[in-house]
Amino acid sequence: MPVSRFSYPTLKSFFAVLFGAAVLSAISLSGEALALEQWGLGNDNKTIDTGRSHRTAPILLSRNHQDRKEKARKKRSKDGGSGVSGGGGGGGGGKINRDRIGEDFKRTDEDRDGKLSRDEWNRRGNFDRLDTNEDGFLSLSEVRIMYAGHDEKSYDWPPEGMPDSESVIDPSAKKDIVGKEALDRDTLCGIGRFRLDDCTPKTSFDRGFFETGLGPVFPKGANCPGIDDYYAMDYTFKRDREAYHGGIDIPVRWGTPMIAAAAGTVVGKYKGESSARGIQIIIRHAPEDTGIPLWIYTMYGHLDQSPDQEVGQRVKVGEILGPTGNSGVSGKTRSQSTTRRPAIHFTIFYSESPKFVDLMENIIPVDGWWMDPNAVYRQKLPLDSDSMKALPDEEKGVVIPVMFEDAKTSPAAAKLVWPYTCKRD
Repeated sequence: MPVSRFSYPTLKSFFAVLFGAAVLSAISLSGEALALEQWGLGNDNKTIDTGRSHRTAPILLSRNHQDRKEKARKKRSKDGGSGVSGGGGGGGGGKINRDRIGEDFKRTDEDRDGKLSRDEWNRRGNFDRLDTNEDGFLSLSEVRIMYAGHDEKSYDWPPEGMPDSESVIDPSAKKDIVGKEALDRDTLCGIGRFRLDDCTPKTSFDRGFFETGLGPVFPKGANCPGIDDYYAMDYTFKRDREAYHGGIDIPVRWGTPMIAAAAGTVVGKYKGESSARGIQIIIRHAPEDTGIPLWIYTMYGHLDQSPDQEVGQRVKVGEILGPTGNSGVSGKTRSQSTTRRPAIHFTIFYSESPKFVDLMENIIPVDGWWMDPNAVYRQKLPLDSDSMKALPDEEKGVVIPVMFEDAKTSPAAAKLVWPYTCKRD
């Protein structure tokens, strides 16, 4: 029987590609190591000054809708997007090239019976809304409902009637930045999750990064987007190492406006060209912003373009931050993901201190802790992960305060809202 062989030119091309990939991988790893060394994160435990300049004077951001659309088009182009009016921005192109929804369904279907029970759904939200045949289970076709229209990348930005952002500067955003030496090693490893010799997943677990069993319950009459990838979900299957999901993902259509979960101050804004979170904005909320006696940090990842808000600027609860995309590198390939659906990656840290470190496109609160994002909507202490995990089953469903598309909230005058607006039934 004849044996198939590669021709010499084919073998030559194959080894050239293989060698090229190895070189690129080595460059990437050495670049990461160099960056860690430069930032004082190597084993010699150097320290650095992470202070940076901020805008300190109010700037008028008023502009008409057409000017804003043109500015958004240019920004999409600058951020690596298509640069066409109404097109997508920093993310990967076109349709998802594999059935991610089907693959995720199979992983979630623990008993392999072809349907998801409430327990398997694991409080991602909207179970009854998705269960259209009311049989008490979710089929694959029912789960696909939450992704309807998500392959369509065309959208207008900014949305018609989007209010101007008021540029009020909070001077404490600059004053409260401290150097890396203010962080103990547990916080640096546990919150920053840098890939250093002595930084392990256990360090993050000890800072509250583990499943709590909480999930969202939306008000009656509110049609809100739910979660697919939940807090601290095992992500090892997506990575080349033991890994867990550092937040919640809420899938929506391309260009859906992300909104501020509470009033606060922008303390970080990053292009995220080498980050899985992609284009990201981070807001710090003082105790008076939320009514919770803690300094809370909300992080909004996978934006499709960089937000208009600047570091140091105050934002209002429900203020539009930017359009949803899928920006961010793949955890395996370290290049822009081509399979990620458009979604917010929503993360929350907290601390009793207002001080924080701005380090390698990370905001790390001094003595910071992880928080399950669902927990903040309980709006009362305790909110730590140990206490949330210990709650009785009947308290695991968290009633979520929301903002509707007309900017009204439920309940009225809510200080905290879901990071997307909801439709009314």
